[in-house]
Amino acid sequence: MRLNDARILLTGASGGLGQALAQALAREGASLLLVGRDQNKLAALALGLPGGARSIATLAVDLNQPAEVARLAREAENFGVDVLINNAGINAFGLFEQRDWSCAADVLETNLAAPMRLTHALLPLLRARDHAAILNIGSTFGSLPFPGFIAYSSAKAGMKGFSQALRRELSDSQVEVLYVAPRAIDTPLNSAAVNALNAELGSRHDTPERAARQIIAALAAGRSETHLGFPERLFAWINGVAPALIDRALAPKLAVVKRHANVASPGSR
Repeated sequence: MRLNDARILLTGASGGLGQALAQALAREGASLLLVGRDQNKLAALALGLPGGARSIATLAVDLNQPAEVARLAREAENFGVDVLINNAGINAFGLFEQRDWSCAADVLETNLAAPMRLTHALLPLLRARDHAAILNIGSTFGSLPFPGFIAYSSAKAGMKGFSQALRRELSDSQVEVLYVAPRAIDTPLNSAAVNALNAELGSRHDTPERAARQIIAALAAGRSETHLGFPERLFAWINGVAPALIDRALAPKLAVVKRHANVASPGSR
């Protein structure tokens, strides 16, 4: 895909990875429709982008609201969008039994239902283009589900399944469906408890800029599925063919996860 000709709708644009993606795409010369919940943050991002972008627009939208998604779809048509990057997401760390259901529901709605709803709304527009792409941002946890991140792992596993099924359903069209699963990224999405957990477990992570470069390379090359980071992609593969091995490997880490989870949500039930 020629990114300097692309007209890209990027959700979650004001987050850590979203900002890095916006900056890298602007340098490639793409036109950008930047979407998030906070118009002030979006405006500041747009003003600070490096030169190169052909055009930049911003729109504050709550993707969990169907009426807002419909409004965004109209703006996307006016902008001439031919690439959708579903990047918006939230995280929640804690033991499943100890968290209110509303927390899990928010994660599932924001990370899975909302991008599916937006994709559904934009498909007629994307089908009308000579060439179009949908890029879904997943996570290693979508292929390597982890204790303490049950709702997040479930949503990202769903995003992977959604991407694969949609790719197969659109295989006779000009719409590409791509899925990229980064490993841990050092962004404000991570709470202090998550950072402490990663440090104690020795988990590797990428900067938003490094992750963004790899994601954009996958988009430009049209790679249907990309898992970032080693050994994370190896462990994800093992989990797919021999999950019992990963069960045994993670069992000794459970006490560490529980200790940090109790710090993350003290007294919750």
